[in-house]
Amino acid sequence: MSNPSSEPRFFNQEASLLEFNQRVLTLAERESNPLLERLKFLCISASNMDEFFEVRLAAILELTRNPAARTIPDGMRPTEAVKMLHERAHGLVANQYRVLNELLIPELKQQGIHFLHRSRWTSRQKRWLKDYFENYLQPVLTPLGLDPSHPFPRVLNKTLHFIVSLSGRDAFGRASDMAVVRVPRSLPRVMELPSKLGDGKNFVFLSSILHAHVDELFPGMQVRGCHQFRLTRNTNLFVDEEVVDDVASALEGELSHRDYGDPIRLEVSDTCPPEMSEYLLDQFELPSEALYQVAGPVNLPRLSTVPGLAGRADLEFPPFSPAPLPEGSTTPARHPGHGDAPVGLFGRIRQGEILLHHPYQSFAPVIDFLRQAAVDANVLAIRMTLYRTGENSAIIDALARAARNHKEVTVVAEVRARYDEDNNIRQAIRLQEAGAHVVYGVVGLKTHAKMILVVRREPYGLRRYMHLGTGNYHQITTRFYTDFGLLTDNEALGRDCARIFQQLTSLGTTEGLEVLLQSPFTLHAGLIQRIEREAKHAREGRQARIVAKMNGLQGKKIIETLYEASQAGVQIDLIVRGICCLRPGVPGLSETIRVRSILGRYLEHHRVFFFGNDGDPELFLASADWMKRNLLGRVETCFPVREPALFRRVYEEGLNVYLRDTAGAWTLEPDGSYRSVQPAAGEEPFSAQEWLMKQYGG
Repeated sequence: MSNPSSEPRFFNQEASLLEFNQRVLTLAERESNPLLERLKFLCISASNMDEFFEVRLAAILELTRNPAARTIPDGMRPTEAVKMLHERAHGLVANQYRVLNELLIPELKQQGIHFLHRSRWTSRQKRWLKDYFENYLQPVLTPLGLDPSHPFPRVLNKTLHFIVSLSGRDAFGRASDMAVVRVPRSLPRVMELPSKLGDGKNFVFLSSILHAHVDELFPGMQVRGCHQFRLTRNTNLFVDEEVVDDVASALEGELSHRDYGDPIRLEVSDTCPPEMSEYLLDQFELPSEALYQVAGPVNLPRLSTVPGLAGRADLEFPPFSPAPLPEGSTTPARHPGHGDAPVGLFGRIRQGEILLHHPYQSFAPVIDFLRQAAVDANVLAIRMTLYRTGENSAIIDALARAARNHKEVTVVAEVRARYDEDNNIRQAIRLQEAGAHVVYGVVGLKTHAKMILVVRREPYGLRRYMHLGTGNYHQITTRFYTDFGLLTDNEALGRDCARIFQQLTSLGTTEGLEVLLQSPFTLHAGLIQRIEREAKHAREGRQARIVAKMNGLQGKKIIETLYEASQAGVQIDLIVRGICCLRPGVPGLSETIRVRSILGRYLEHHRVFFFGNDGDPELFLASADWMKRNLLGRVETCFPVREPALFRRVYEEGLNVYLRDTAGAWTLEPDGSYRSVQPAAGEEPFSAQEWLMKQYGG
């Protein structure tokens, strides 16, 4: 038996993230998935890698420049962590291109979807592509010759470039041997050829078109080599919120610099000669381990356009239409005999709480909730948190309409939501112009809670109606992310939500909350207390059980408390999609803890926490993962589900069905590896997501 005290008690979170991305890549390899969906999974894996370098590795590299940072939270020296992560990332990137070249491209070819190498273009295709280059590409390309008066240009983050080696003399009679060509982001990276130029669907990479015609950019000179490259930069934004007067304005200023952060990774074609790669590394002051030589296009995420262009619905997942809100109440009426229940959704909520499970159920009721509030003469005030909304948002439309209808609209807009900063600022300005009050959260803390509070005047006084959720108010992601939402008029929840909004807008202290747990104040301590309670029950021979589902698990205190509960005998099942720093199944440390990850058609996003409590169980839904940043560094909410029918639904649909999954489940092993779960002999694979689609009529 191993000695747990002599082994690491935590996994490195960045390495865990790479392991997660490797599991995403397996979905691109899995033959049971439709072929174009496999290509999408490859693009997701590549996009995840971009963010890994831009954010995760970039943050550790910042520590290497800080003499005071001897170790990172996982106990490694920053320089050691960077080297280890590059080694793992190289292997993962090589796997991505193996999947593309050895699996997907040949199988797509069998389906009549071709990626044409320039050596195989027909004469008709060559003529068409030459015309396309001269009319659509060449006019927007700017070749930059390099000499003492033309230094190496600033290279934008993740933008396709070409380094070109030349011989001969330029128009001014000067010898020139090097140039850089930047490809505008507006140009498609994959070009579909007209159907008349070949059988099936034929695609050509933009890099191939430029390679074939690059000599036309340098008339009178000889092109000796042309090689694509792509630079990934640090995109972490820094605004000292303690010293700026206006966080939104300061962020707007920072956004213009995001494309020019510190270099992190250099991607080049594997045909790029060593001397050219070394030249580029020197220009960006990068070490050799930051060089990624790839067997294909350097911007794999751009292949995500191909499924839409291919027009092959038979090679994608069958369409699924989310179920509408059922007619009538789903729980017994709690306000009989008043005779004053309003019509529409407010009347439905008065009859009983409504639980929505996305994407299996439509997000439309949430939009309708706001739309009805915007035009209801008895609605006096609407308060809402906004983390991600997307462009052309019906949510923003409804809030703006409510403000124009003289409702008291207050929006807590999080302008620091990564990669949505610009959109969130623009939406906030639009709401302000409509007459809404917009505040930008709390200094130093992202507002990640998902809450809508509507105050309505009714014959017996003011009543609060709420939507509380585990996911963002984003109409696009609600079609692909699994989340729960609760529409309720519970009085205790209403009082707590009102207190939190008052706290966020006035910055005053709040009285103790009645039923909600809130970060950064009571959620962390509340979870610790409940885990410790289960351990106490187990030590005293009573029933003890923990089942929790989340996106990530990293908080040290949470993990240590789970270890102690395991040693007390608590049976613990954790469903963690991504980062998991806990080591399950270690004798003497965590042998009663099981961790599984579910990957499939939809991105598992809801946070559900169940505590057995000796037969008097508690069940919570939350906006927060069990990560240090969520529990101690953000404003989050965690709310109980108490209606018996809804309790059973959440437990079955949000936890139990995932514990039965044998189609998309992976179990975390004590050494940090993941093992694919297989059905028992003679049994068909069981998919939680497919089961839920059938439950809702898909």
